[in-house]
Amino acid sequence: MNATFSSAPRPAPPRQPLSRNAVIALAVVALHVGFIWALQSGLLMRAAEIIVPAEILTRFVDPPAPKVEPVPPTPPTPTVQKKTVAKAPVKPAPQPLAITDPTPSPNAPTGVVTPPLPPAPVAVAPVTPPAPPAVLLPSSDADYLQNPKPAYPPISRRLGEQGKVVVRVLIGADGQAKKTEVRQSSGFDRLDQAAVTTVMRWRYVPGKRGGVAEEMWFNVPINFVLE
Repeated sequence: MNATFSSAPRPAPPRQPLSRNAVIALAVVALHVGFIWALQSGLLMRAAEIIVPAEILTRFVDPPAPKVEPVPPTPPTPTVQKKTVAKAPVKPAPQPLAITDPTPSPNAPTGVVTPPLPPAPVAVAPVTPPAPPAVLLPSSDADYLQNPKPAYPPISRRLGEQGKVVVRVLIGADGQAKKTEVRQSSGFDRLDQAAVTTVMRWRYVPGKRGGVAEEMWFNVPINFVLE
């Protein structure tokens, strides 16, 4: 089978009209292209400056915030003590004084007015100090004591020695002689020693102070006289 090829050109197919979506897409692309071109040429910035009012620009551009300085701390207020001022005493108003009229009243009795006598001084009794307690000295003359007479030394009798001896005796509360000493000598040692020996052997009535017996010194005189 033989195929026949014709060299005549084929007719071009008919053009289809653009769809609505394509037209919108082309319009959007054209707007973007124009916007970019206007942005590069500066026309859009000029139009923004003309169209946008100043009030809108002030809203977008905020002024710089002021610097806030720290507030120094407030020093504590010193407490002020209130001083109490003493009020001066209010002097009372002077009262009217009664002035004595020297002119006697016609109805007043006449006579001499005797001033009252001063009170008699009160006699103050002197304070008498208490009397000291009574002191009763010892004694050797009581009959119940039965004290013998002092013995005269024979040698002193032959030699004619005589005189007075005073012996000082310490007598206890029991009436016994505790200690002796020659207060006054006769001038002869034998007579003095005989007197001391005799006094030490005697018994005594003890001395008393305020009615109470106590230890006390007592002088005992002894006379040696030749008959």
